[in-house]
Amino acid sequence: MLRVLNDDTIDGGTGFGTHSHDNMEIITIPLEGGLKHRDSMGNEGVIRFGEVQVMSAGTGVEHSEMNASQIDPAKTLQLWVFPDKQDVKPRYDQKSFDIENQMNTFVNIVSPKDKNDGQALWVHQQTFFNLGIFEKDATIIYKVNIPENGIYLFLIEGEIEVDNQILKIRDSMEITDFMQFEIKINSKAKILLVEVPMK
Repeated sequence: MLRVLNDDTIDGGTGFGTHSHDNMEIITIPLEGGLKHRDSMGNEGVIRFGEVQVMSAGTGVEHSEMNASQIDPAKTLQLWVFPDKQDVKPRYDQKSFDIENQMNTFVNIVSPKDKNDGQALWVHQQTFFNLGIFEKDATIIYKVNIPENGIYLFLIEGEIEVDNQILKIRDSMEITDFMQFEIKINSKAKILLVEVPMK
């Protein structure tokens, strides 16, 4: 189940100081600029658009996320998903994805460990995160991986149409009880689509 989506703009030289989490799968997706990560597991580095970070908080982890620039703002999405296993050993991973050179298709960036082909990052939950950039007038069919799952669609940029409903920048939609659905692209769009258990 998806707990929260944080759509943050972080001013230069600022960010989120050291704080703790437990029993949560945390997925961070930079949109603009760079985000400097540091955690109690010893991980440290900067991630930018095209890179995705996952952290299984498990038994407990402390981390900070700061703008890598002292001047320019950074924009990032951070999503929290309830895990399907409690008190796991904390873990961290990150990976680059060639989103911009795979136009008009969803790139799977996160999937469950037992359904992962090795191309995506994995988490302790039956969830699938997909990110894509789509050109005007494209049409996409999304097929749900697990019938009991629901969809959270978040439009990062552009304008799209789903089931005769128009979505514009930063609009979102919940989609349930469909095995597949169609997305029409009215203007160049960047879309995050999260398939996640409903309970």
